[in-house]
Amino acid sequence: MTSPWPISIDDVRAARTRIAPYIAPSPLYSHPLLDEAVGHGVQVFTKHENFNPTGSFKVRNGLSFMTAISAEQRARGVVAATRGNHGLGIAYAGRTFGVRTTICVPVGNNPDKNAGMRALGARVIEEGRDYDESVQVAQRIVEQDGATLAHSTNERHVLAGAATLSLEMFEAPVTLDAVVAVVGGGSQAVGALTIARALSPATRVYAVQAAGASACHDSWHAGERLTTERADTFADGLATRGTYDLTFPALREGLAGFVTVTDAEIAEALRTLLRTTHTLVEGAGAGGLAGLVKLAPQLAGARVGIIISGANIDEATLLRILRREI
Repeated sequence: MTSPWPISIDDVRAARTRIAPYIAPSPLYSHPLLDEAVGHGVQVFTKHENFNPTGSFKVRNGLSFMTAISAEQRARGVVAATRGNHGLGIAYAGRTFGVRTTICVPVGNNPDKNAGMRALGARVIEEGRDYDESVQVAQRIVEQDGATLAHSTNERHVLAGAATLSLEMFEAPVTLDAVVAVVGGGSQAVGALTIARALSPATRVYAVQAAGASACHDSWHAGERLTTERADTFADGLATRGTYDLTFPALREGLAGFVTVTDAEIAEALRTLLRTTHTLVEGAGAGGLAGLVKLAPQLAGARVGIIISGANIDEATLLRILRREI
């Protein structure tokens, strides 16, 4: 029988060794005001991936990928599809190692993320109505130019890079009873599951997805892989329409639960994080807290880890949230 686990803790430790010269561990903080906001006696431990270079955890993924591929693959250039943070990570790694990068984004993508990728030297192609169509554009470039594809989810080195953040969480001097991770493609949650299995089997891992982009959540509950026609959420890092070969089997096997949250709940969580942690957060970065608020009654008294996965929110969206227009 084929194992549902795409990576092992050894893969994650190898990724950490490769990326260690280029990125420092991110802090794991406890914010008492955040504990009060969640209530139910939950103690929240916040992994601040929003402090990373490029402002998100996906710089880990990009560095892990770029340090794992061959010199020949680097020479052909690297192409990726993204709503922003994966592309920023790949562009950052490309600049670090002198690799030509092409990033495919949907039309109307976050303008600040597009500008950030270009500032890191990437060629940015805006084509397609959403992330899933941008993947098709990236695949076309692979076929036409022979570039190396850095898929944001279906790539073991990318997943191992994402899991390094969970390795840091589980090596911290606190035993977590649970982790709540957002799912777009599933790399955060699979990373948490992989490390929990190896280091803390009693720790439960829960997933949360945007209600307007709930294909993975719906698939998990249905027991079969489903797709949706649209992905409607301001949290662009969660705006996917399907499941992924390398992550869905592990999510099915390992998750303790899976919930959805509305855009209004994500926006409220974002405002709460601004107030209690005084750090900038994007929509996907607030999803873990939004899910924890929903799960809090069943996690009463627990020590729970959440991941502020990114800070890359554009000014217009942030203003709408602060004005309570979302």
